[in-house]
Amino acid sequence: MTTATPTVPTGAQATGKTVAGRVRKRLNSRTATLVSIVIAVLWTVPTFGLLISSLRPEDQIKSTGWWTAFSDPQFTLENYQEVLFGSSASSGQLISYFINSLAITIPSVLFPIAFAALAAYALAWINFRGRDWLYIAIFALQIVPLQMALVPLLKFFSTGVTVAGVTLMPAWDLVDEQKFAQVWFAHTCFALPFAVYLLHNFISQLPGDLMEAARVDGAGHPKIFRTIVLPLITPALAAIGIFQFLWVWNDLLVALIFAGGGNETAPLTVRLAEMAGTRGNEWQRLTAGAFVSIVVPLIVFLSLQRYFVRGLLAGSVKG
Repeated sequence: MTTATPTVPTGAQATGKTVAGRVRKRLNSRTATLVSIVIAVLWTVPTFGLLISSLRPEDQIKSTGWWTAFSDPQFTLENYQEVLFGSSASSGQLISYFINSLAITIPSVLFPIAFAALAAYALAWINFRGRDWLYIAIFALQIVPLQMALVPLLKFFSTGVTVAGVTLMPAWDLVDEQKFAQVWFAHTCFALPFAVYLLHNFISQLPGDLMEAARVDGAGHPKIFRTIVLPLITPALAAIGIFQFLWVWNDLLVALIFAGGGNETAPLTVRLAEMAGTRGNEWQRLTAGAFVSIVVPLIVFLSLQRYFVRGLLAGSVKG
């Protein structure tokens, strides 16, 4: 004897799936919100502690934790005055290094973005022999460790480039102006493979109808790139600009090797590495200097984030 299995009406089944989907969506939304809050707190607390420590007197920093400032508030601006306008070389004097960081970072961001955008457009929309192999080679360059390229680059700058007895580029004299150019060249070379790869994937997904319509109207590649492609790839350019700026601004290895440690060309990171003192006990200067160094990246990130969202909205294509 068989027992008939009760059937659920189609409408009730659909309603149950809809309710379950809504519950799952709410749970996922709440979980994502909770995780985001936890990550934000874990990310913000050390930065807040750094700010509090930079405003405390030297004896308080070296004897108690930053959280004790709420029970015994003692704040001063002497740490910032010392690191920014210190009278001795050991006390700080971050102003000149701050300017050096700007002189290194801004060109090191603009050059790779400009070259990568042009190269990505050519690889995506211009047919020429060997295009696919060139793209594979650029993609493969991403796996080359940064440290392996430092010695060849130093030799490249010191001896120049000579092919079949013809000097294509003479050796560089290590004067201050050329040290800046060396750092720009190094950061541009290291950033191009990833930037070209990312922009190529973005540009190659643009609708081909836009390109065809522009060609029918008589537009060439320069005009297509300037009037159509650039407005549509604004989100990708903003993302690369943010990442490259943060990377170059926080870089110590490349700047120390190619720019040196002098106050004429050394960036802010080099001075921060020296500011802790020979025994690492100058915490009051290090906290103030570290907070000064993160102000500009925060400003750049928040500013470009607005343009990033605007570029997403302006660059959307309706089908």
